[in-house]
Amino acid sequence: MTLSDSAPRGTDSIRESYLAMTRRKRMYSGIMLLIFVVLFISGFQIAQDRNAGGFIDGLPQLPDFPASVLSEAIEKAANLPGHIVDVLPALLETVNIAAVSTLTGTLAGMMLALLATRGLAPWPRLTGVFRRLSDILRAVPEIVVALVLIFVLGGGPVPAAIAIALHTAGAMGKLFSEVNENVDRKPLEGLASVGATWGQRMWLGVIPQVAPNYFSYALLRFEINIRASAILGFVGAGGIGYELKNAMTFGQGKLDEAAGIFIVLFATIVFFDQMSSLIRNRLTYGG
Repeated sequence: MTLSDSAPRGTDSIRESYLAMTRRKRMYSGIMLLIFVVLFISGFQIAQDRNAGGFIDGLPQLPDFPASVLSEAIEKAANLPGHIVDVLPALLETVNIAAVSTLTGTLAGMMLALLATRGLAPWPRLTGVFRRLSDILRAVPEIVVALVLIFVLGGGPVPAAIAIALHTAGAMGKLFSEVNENVDRKPLEGLASVGATWGQRMWLGVIPQVAPNYFSYALLRFEINIRASAILGFVGAGGIGYELKNAMTFGQGKLDEAAGIFIVLFATIVFFDQMSSLIRNRLTYGG
């Protein structure tokens, strides 16, 4: 057998292995898709049976509420500026909740990430414990934690800030640990050779490398937390969501106030989304 005879056989073997791997991947993807479809249909049927009214039957009524809000807002358009000014304190409270929870959650997530990253953690055997802790914090929805804290602490912005901060810590711990795995270890080796402590190695050798990515993820999380803090207002956690719930609860006659709140909330989310995107682009591409 010559070299020219063995080369095609090796190429055919690689091709067959690749095709087999592709077939397995497609089979697994098909199975997962089938499981998702079955769960979706069964979950929809359960929700349909337990719902007070049928989902399909209620679809024609879906535009009724937006139409009522729009018509009342047009009818009382002169009152909209006053409503917008009235909800600005609640908006400020919502932004403050998001800012505090983002800051505290990001700091906690940064510590979790450093403790959960292999090669950086001071206690390598406990990296799995800190990874699971991050998973637990990320898995529990903010609204569930907020409801528990409202029952314990009462309504207000504090339960919302704590709930969002805990979820942020879990999410940031996951993202930051992935960033940490790509750092250059040579600065750490140099710092260790001169007797630097673990904290000094992290602060001087790791943080300068990952700070732009950390900051970019924190900005993205801040956008998410603004929306989350507005949603938590519906369960009594304060902020602009609480004002929107009250306006919607009163219904006809107060829908112009709801329209003003919708305008403020939409404008705020768009503003912070654009600002954070601009800052992230500056950090990523410069200029």
